[in-house]
Amino acid sequence: MINDLKNQAETRMQKSITALKDEFAKIRTGRAHTSLLDHITVDYYGSAVPLSQVANVTVADARSLTVTPWEKSMVQVIEKAIMTSDLGLNPSTSGTVIRIVLPSLTEERRRDLAKVVRNETEGARVSIRNIRRDANNELKKLLKDKAISEDDERRAQDEIQKLTDKYVAEVDKLLVAKEAELMEV
Repeated sequence: MINDLKNQAETRMQKSITALKDEFAKIRTGRAHTSLLDHITVDYYGSAVPLSQVANVTVADARSLTVTPWEKSMVQVIEKAIMTSDLGLNPSTSGTVIRIVLPSLTEERRRDLAKVVRNETEGARVSIRNIRRDANNELKKLLKDKAISEDDERRAQDEIQKLTDKYVAEVDKLLVAKEAELMEV
């Protein structure tokens, strides 16, 4: 019972770390990478689908991406979706190939991105703490129902706190790495 609760809490904490890594992948540094466009959805015959399902996204060089739609009619739709995304990119079309040149980051833009990274990190920390709170509330409920002893509850709370500390430390490590990546010229 207690082990199931701890395993469930750890699984949820791992999902928080994964979600943070996904958010970090969306925040661009100076280098081009295909995951930059992963969250962009395109209107494809009335339904919103990820860009990767209607086009081939490749890295042309360190500062540019190329998007090759599988259907010629999708060129304008994809171009519009990239322009209206929160990435601030301006694609240029030549025939059926969309080229996206990533502008170099200014110092001010780097600092703004670092603030965004810190906010995402704080959100992950809060998420992990909420998971700890939920697990501790479950433990208190089990204690109240006399399903576990006070000693078992105390031990389980300590173990959940250790899990929380471990995952918060991992979040902090990810923050330091992403900030260093953003500030490197």
